[in-house]
Amino acid sequence: MMASTLLVYLHGFRSSPRSGEAVKALSTKENPIEWFCPQLVASPKESMKLVEDRIAKANADRIVFIGSSLGGFYINYLAEKYHSKGVALNPAVRAARELAPHVGMMTEYDSDKPYDFRPEYIQELQDLQVEKIQDPKNYFLIAAKGDELLDWKEMVEFYSGAKQLVLEGSDHGIANYSEYLPQVLDFITA
Repeated sequence: MMASTLLVYLHGFRSSPRSGEAVKALSTKENPIEWFCPQLVASPKESMKLVEDRIAKANADRIVFIGSSLGGFYINYLAEKYHSKGVALNPAVRAARELAPHVGMMTEYDSDKPYDFRPEYIQELQDLQVEKIQDPKNYFLIAAKGDELLDWKEMVEFYSGAKQLVLEGSDHGIANYSEYLPQVLDFITA
């Protein structure tokens, strides 16, 4: 019987599951992948509960996490907790620091839906902070030098010893991400 994988894709701050559409192309007959890409909420604690509840119900042989920006921060916590692989796409390695200036009421990026990022969420982020990844071989970092929001050098240092693909140029959203899907598939199925 073929091993099955639960692939959890976590989007970034104020984003949505629509940001990860390209990842769906990873599922093949040879690599049956169950896709879970939830709409995360403003509360980091509640977002992790949502993911952990789904993992508890999963019938997969293994779990793999892919996360972009804030989602990349979350996958550090989850990959460490579940001793699983994680693919970090321009991750916010210090999310509490990065998001502290953004506390307040705003809207989601791709809609007019209100997004209330409360002060207590900064502490929730601090509670989820991974100071050092324990098993670098479980991680694949894709970082863009052209990221206009986060420091790619900090990402490279944080994922020291992990598989890394550092892109010349590109942007925070890694606009050409689909070009790297074969490498992501190779990593998560190895």
